[in-house]
Amino acid sequence: MRITVLGAGTMGHGITQVSAMAGHDVVLRDIDEEQLSEGLYSIQLNLETGIDRGKVTEAEKEETLDRITTVTDLETAVDETEMIIEAVPEKVDLKKNVLSEAEAAANNDVVLATNTSSLSVTELASALEYPERFIGLHFFNPVHIMSLVEAVVAEQSSDQTREFAKDYVDSIDKTPVVVQDTPGFASSRLGVALGVEAIRMVEEGVASPGDIDTSMELGYNHPVGPLELTDIVGLDVRLDILEYLREELGERFKPPQLLKRKVRAGKTGQKSGEGFYVWEDGEPVAMSGDWGDQ
Repeated sequence: MRITVLGAGTMGHGITQVSAMAGHDVVLRDIDEEQLSEGLYSIQLNLETGIDRGKVTEAEKEETLDRITTVTDLETAVDETEMIIEAVPEKVDLKKNVLSEAEAAANNDVVLATNTSSLSVTELASALEYPERFIGLHFFNPVHIMSLVEAVVAEQSSDQTREFAKDYVDSIDKTPVVVQDTPGFASSRLGVALGVEAIRMVEEGVASPGDIDTSMELGYNHPVGPLELTDIVGLDVRLDILEYLREELGERFKPPQLLKRKVRAGKTGQKSGEGFYVWEDGEPVAMSGDWGDQ
């Protein structure tokens, strides 16, 4: 299948990688050439790490990269594509504009999906001429490792679109779960609730980020603690999600001041080099020095 991914950031290049590894031809489109280069480099780095760990062969790496094309032109990106997956930043108006432009440029029978982690898929569908062919596909970071994908069914999504999306997720060797379009879906709502409480605990000086994460990793078998995960997802992304959920679901999702301060300071996590941890070469090497009053 030919797939177009819109947006070469963390989620976009991850979706591109797993789709290409599964044998799909993928066009990765972004308006920024530098972002495209960085996305492709990240894919190469992930594949090389897979080779080092014995999970990917050199031949698989080359075959995967051969299936990926990068472009900036939208019409070229969606030409003869069967599925478009939008992975641009979590801004409603931006996503609506990107999706409606992509639909207008693509074939009339194309399936469109959004990788939003919390925004209303039903609202995004309202911007489309054929909303029945639209669905949410919420991937998890890092995409090439995490096996879950939420298929988020909008009020307008047809049964055929839902089944098409499930078949695609199966084809990339991931597990689809079908959820109805509600604020935060299932995973984001629960995950953000845990993350925001962990941030409040840091803010109140209950424990350090490292100790809170260790307690969840060892005590509850979480593969990554809630604060390290917040760094990986992006503190700015978490803040946007919390503000949306607060508006939709109430004050229990009120963003902590500590989170706001870090975002204002540009400490957005792994991508900026510092959040609740200091990051080097994609790995946390120390806790940030401003995590609390202790």
